Amino acid sequence: MAVRGRKPKPTALKVLEGNPGHRPLNKKEPMPKGKLPRCPEWLEDDAKKEWKRLGKVLAEMGMLTEIDRAAFAGYCQAYARWKGAEEFITQHGDMVRTPNGYLQQVPQVSIAQTNLKIMLKFCEQFGLTPSARSRMIGEDTGSEREVDEMELILRG
Repeated sequence: MAVRGRKPKPTALKVLEGNPGHRPLNKKEPMPKGKLPRCPEWLEDDAKKEWKRLGKVLAEMGMLTEIDRAAFAGYCQAYARWKGAEEFITQHGDMVRTPNGYLQQVPQVSIAQTNLKIMLKFCEQFGLTPSARSRMIGEDTGSEREVDEMELILRG
């Protein structure tokens, strides 16, 4: 029941609405050619493995280009640090007893949480989550593509 003059409380479940503002889509968005950039030498070993594993797939989809190198390196480095912290926690546990006898969380828990948040922000940018992919618009397959008559004339 809504009280007069007040907005109803938002629900926890939000439905995807597409383009709720009905803003026109950018049809002239720069579209660099998908190409796997060279892996930075300074990345940790696990980051380099993630670069090779995921980079090839993203480049084939046209989602990773030369100009995305720094952003993708950030994702891969966060992945490596998250993985290292999680491996430590799996091996040693997430709590340690202090000399005074108190239980204290190991720093790797915070490191893992921080790097997971960083990874998820990058995942949104590269379409690596189901919700991010649902908001992306891929290339037309040709059957639905609008025909530009002037383009046809210029091509002969």
